[in-house]
Amino acid sequence: MPSDMPTRPAPACGPEPAAPAPGAKARTRVFVPGPLTAGDDVRLPAEAVHHLRTVLRARPGDRIRLFNAGAGEMLGVLTDIGKATAAVRIEAVLRSPPEGSGPDLWLAFAPLKKTAMDVLAEKAVELGVTRLMPVLTRYTDTQRVRTDRLTAHAAGAVVQSERLDAVPVAEPVTLNRLLDDWPDDRPLLAAVESGPASPLASAAAAVPRPLRAGLLIGPEGGFAPPEVDLLRRARKVRCVGLGPRVLRAETAALAACAILQAVAGDLADRPPHRE
Repeated sequence: MPSDMPTRPAPACGPEPAAPAPGAKARTRVFVPGPLTAGDDVRLPAEAVHHLRTVLRARPGDRIRLFNAGAGEMLGVLTDIGKATAAVRIEAVLRSPPEGSGPDLWLAFAPLKKTAMDVLAEKAVELGVTRLMPVLTRYTDTQRVRTDRLTAHAAGAVVQSERLDAVPVAEPVTLNRLLDDWPDDRPLLAAVESGPASPLASAAAAVPRPLRAGLLIGPEGGFAPPEVDLLRRARKVRCVGLGPRVLRAETAALAACAILQAVAGDLADRPPHRE
């Protein structure tokens, strides 16, 4: 006989849903140099305090991830935040420092106009570049380079791409100075638009592993003929080509970074899923 009582759905069978991973809700990441140990109270850098307070409206009790290449990544809780200072208590280890060394790619590039240069710095860091080096050439679009602006874009890209290492931005130098100071143990792959050049992928494959190299990209108008001659004569330089199409400077830089990282195996590695 049917009942007038409302029925309730039977409980679902199967395992209980998994608890969220530690740090899954702590999306704010802050680079903090020096040792990071569970149980420690850490004071945050001034620029991080400003961002947390004025942009993110962080409050005590918020979860924050602290990181650097030497210490790895830690989960912490914000215990105090004021106008100029903030403190985080570290609770747990999320990532240990990586074992061994991966590709170490320096990007030397002729400065571009502001927006294009911002994009170049940000995306190059996302692709794993370890140093940004503005180089003044004859046809460089702009002689004024705000390294503080590029540093801020690089720092933001480090946080967004979940890297552990900070990416320094060098002060601008002339092409001659770059070549004079270039380390002997780091080949410099210079993208040239004319004359004999090895395909970039072939040149990258010949660099010993782990890849430790530099990439040089010229301005929109390319290198001037005397600069190309200088590059071809330089013992540390290997002239390379980027295919049959003429690319804008920022496109050439990012395409070349992706090729180098792919050949080096960097784009095949994936860290453990953390969230």
